[in-house]
Amino acid sequence: MRIAAILAVLLGGQEKPDFRFNGKSLDGFRPWLRESKGEDPLKVFSVVDGQIRVSGEGMGYLGTEKAYQDYRLSVEYKWGTKTDGSKYVRNSGILIHATGPDGAAGKGAWMSSIEVQLAQGCVGDLIPIRAPDATVSFKGETALGSDKRPRWSKGGEPVAYTGKQFWWSKHEAGFKELVDTRGKDDVDSPLGEWTKVELVCKGGRVTVIVNGTTVNEIFDVSPSAGRILLQNEGNEIFFRAFEIHPL
Repeated sequence: MRIAAILAVLLGGQEKPDFRFNGKSLDGFRPWLRESKGEDPLKVFSVVDGQIRVSGEGMGYLGTEKAYQDYRLSVEYKWGTKTDGSKYVRNSGILIHATGPDGAAGKGAWMSSIEVQLAQGCVGDLIPIRAPDATVSFKGETALGSDKRPRWSKGGEPVAYTGKQFWWSKHEAGFKELVDTRGKDDVDSPLGEWTKVELVCKGGRVTVIVNGTTVNEIFDVSPSAGRILLQNEGNEIFFRAFEIHPL
């Protein structure tokens, strides 16, 4: 244990985070929008009542200025009122281990990264997002549901993923991705309430915890470090309590 961590324990507190949203400004973050590149003329990303507001206009992300490795991210989110106008679920995500140029993946919208899905009914699904010349991959202990789709299952068969979505353990089979619907075993909070997401990234392993329940885990993750991005994907969403603690 590092000296700072030992002192924190002895003093009854927690080790100082590597980064924390200050509740007042977006210092430590920088925006990317496909439509305007590194500028944010419409104030898609702003601070409202001590929370990060993502308006949902356009496509892009608010990313940490720095890259991180071996950390625990703790963040809370809740949906706003604006949707993308479609019949489908509200959609956003947290992109971790983001590397390479801004907008190099997703037709100019994302970075090469691993998406921790926040879409309704899918919270905790994991998706490799790759630029054409990049490698993003991981392995997961896998079992197939009744729909033959791969889900995380502790002790299951190790399977490599380079492009397809790896579902969280109780992603409902046959779930209809319609706005404001829920899967029968979803552990995220009801619409309008805050959901806490914790990501433990250590070496080549990532563990996803939603409201205190471990819902997904991967290993042999590549890359194993990078920036952290809050996704803007057509739906209003708020984030708070964004903290990155070293392991």
